[in-house]
Amino acid sequence: MLQGKTILITGGTGSFGKKFITRILAEDVKKVIIFSRDELKQYEMKQEFTDFRLRFFIGDVRDKDRLYRAFDGVDIVIHAAAMKHVDACEYNPFEAVKTNIHGAQNVIEAAIDRGVEKVIALSTDKAASPVNLYGATKLASDKLFVAANSYVGEKHTMFSVVRYGNVAGSRGSVVPFFKKIKSTGKIPITDPRMTRFWITLEQGVQFVLDNLERMQGGEIFVPKIPSMKVTDLAEAIAPECEIEIVGIRPGEKLHEAMIMEDDARHTREYDTYYVIQPEFSWWTNEERQNSKELSDQFKYTSDTNDDWLTIEELRQFSEEL
Repeated sequence: MLQGKTILITGGTGSFGKKFITRILAEDVKKVIIFSRDELKQYEMKQEFTDFRLRFFIGDVRDKDRLYRAFDGVDIVIHAAAMKHVDACEYNPFEAVKTNIHGAQNVIEAAIDRGVEKVIALSTDKAASPVNLYGATKLASDKLFVAANSYVGEKHTMFSVVRYGNVAGSRGSVVPFFKKIKSTGKIPITDPRMTRFWITLEQGVQFVLDNLERMQGGEIFVPKIPSMKVTDLAEAIAPECEIEIVGIRPGEKLHEAMIMEDDARHTREYDTYYVIQPEFSWWTNEERQNSKELSDQFKYTSDTNDDWLTIEELRQFSEEL
């Protein structure tokens, strides 16, 4: 699928971008372009990756003209650029809107006009029934990417979304935070009931690659992944530490969701993932016979999940990060 293709990753200097690049450079790709706005991170990445097929492009998704230049000759776009820290988005709300919503629309328009074949946008569990601005902007972004399939006109660009939970070990993840502060003897927990979905960077990259191949345009792909209790994670990383309950922060959920009841009626279940299908009149899916319908009361949330990580499994994962 990737043979001879030129692939661009927005926000490519982030945790996902680095892992994704490591994977696809092992394939017979023509070129990989890192599009991001931080020159220092690009400089550091150039020291780490020396493959001649790798290119670096300074730019911001808020700048449509720059995207038009960057997308010239590009076959596949992975849109990973975003403001994603809940606190930062709450305190700088319109900055989040400009990056996560306006930036998404700029990516869409540049992709269509430049003849990009496929675009996958990375989303988050916080976009399902959002309670914070980050989740709200990502929900709007998801809607934009799904709807983009309806106005490509005679072009052949396809847009889909991948939505998954907290990525273990990524920048801003609670795992490196717990490791950093365990020397203090205390681990702050916002609420002892809190649960989260768990996915590794490797799993996230593989899920994106799988859906690049299966996408028809307009789907939101959701992987089946385990849940974990935040108290179990603290026990796994710092069993010697005292747990300090500090209270839920502004914009934070007790439990996360990836599919809510209102989406269940047009969601299909497969062996290892779900697909929230678009409600387009022209939508067809030849693989429906390999999936099953869900109850209209179905929801996929971190506290009602059937798959849970044990403390020992969490300890093993955290030691590998």
